[in-house]
Amino acid sequence: MGKVTGFLEIDRREAKYQPASDRIRHFREFTLPLPDAEVANQASRCMDCGVPFCHGPNGCPVHNQIPDWNDLVYNGNWEEAARNLHSTNNFPEFTGRICPAPCEEACTLNLEDVPVTIKTVEQAIADKAWKAGWVKPEPPSTRTGKTVAIVGSGPAGLAAAQQLARTGHDVHVFEREPKAGGLLRYGIPDFKMEKHYIDRRVAQMEAEGVTFHYGVNVGVTKPLDELLAQYDAVLMCGGSESPRNPGLPGQELEGVHYAMPYLVQQNRRIGREDVSRETPILAAGKHVVVIGGGDTASDCVGTSFRQGALSVHQLDIRAVPPLKEDKLAVWPYWPTKFRTSTSQAEGADREFAAATLAIEGKKGHVTAVKCARVDAKRQPIPGTEFLIKADLVFIALGFAHPVREGMLEQSGLGLDKRGNVAATELDYATSVPKLFAAGDMRRGQSLVVWAIREGRQAAASIDTFLMGATVLPR
Repeated sequence: MGKVTGFLEIDRREAKYQPASDRIRHFREFTLPLPDAEVANQASRCMDCGVPFCHGPNGCPVHNQIPDWNDLVYNGNWEEAARNLHSTNNFPEFTGRICPAPCEEACTLNLEDVPVTIKTVEQAIADKAWKAGWVKPEPPSTRTGKTVAIVGSGPAGLAAAQQLARTGHDVHVFEREPKAGGLLRYGIPDFKMEKHYIDRRVAQMEAEGVTFHYGVNVGVTKPLDELLAQYDAVLMCGGSESPRNPGLPGQELEGVHYAMPYLVQQNRRIGREDVSRETPILAAGKHVVVIGGGDTASDCVGTSFRQGALSVHQLDIRAVPPLKEDKLAVWPYWPTKFRTSTSQAEGADREFAAATLAIEGKKGHVTAVKCARVDAKRQPIPGTEFLIKADLVFIALGFAHPVREGMLEQSGLGLDKRGNVAATELDYATSVPKLFAAGDMRRGQSLVVWAIREGRQAAASIDTFLMGATVLPR
């Protein structure tokens, strides 16, 4: 805990943002960090709540020891706080930026709507640790002689690779793209997390012995069987990339795209990768409609504004959620309530209880999206149809399951009823000998913090498989 009476004396204070009129002119991060003294004040609000739900299963999937490092920051011991934080989370500078912070919803002070600013403190610790030089490569003192191949360099693959390399295994990461990071790099806009943070971690991991192989699409340019024959264990962390298909009439019109190709292309531009062979998807001077109400849809909104969209409408089939949840009914779980993302706050027109019926067009190009209001069962109400002008439409309805073509087809492994790779949280082993799976490929579409947890736990299971025992935490 922090200061005994801190939560009574100090008000919750969140980091502020650049004004929307300024931040939409660039793709950089726009959060204005709190000074160290104020971060310590916020950490001091952590109370002696007896049962800290913040780092339980409902709060933090990686089980960050949140009360411990809040107390350390309050007492000025930032270096020990950084050590503590890294003991459970390989990449706190990632989660401190893009995790939605279920820990804050589970905070005891959230019963009064003033939870500790856990996410802000976490990011401040991580950033200070790097700036002070406390984060260094941790190569193993001895080598095991065992080899591990990891397919995919998203947060699950990176976490597993770092854990396994530090325990002495020879780890090779195979990545389809030119750079590491998976959706951290290519799916999340730079205004939420700049990519030099990933580059910095990759450099650390290379110094710890991890070898990265870029431009290798396992199952397409390199058969999976080659990895299984060459390595002692193979971990698949390929993510969940098959988008949910709404099957809308007019979906084939020019100007209609799934969200991810749009976000990936813009991230490639910012990363100075070659996109000259791709058909440009740009919102400049256009009326944009985003179908979907989640984080990916919000990322499309923010990206569209930065590209110069004339207007952005966001369609959500769900009814307007309550402004405030019933604490006694849902706490400490993640509540459904009205939330406004920073991208939506930049000027999006949000339509709730709106079903998308069709996409209309002329001469092969989209001109409008046809919608209708829905009832309590989310069924269109006759006579409530309306049109929204559109030059560009993004479908952002989430992801159904991993890509089947290529690696999964070659593996012959079992899938669960949702189409994800069948493997339990006990050992992450698939039905194929020495083949493991973790992250969204196993769990389904989820949060970055869940991916890190799965990568860490899979690493412990693989280490046990290879050595008979492990010292890695689960």
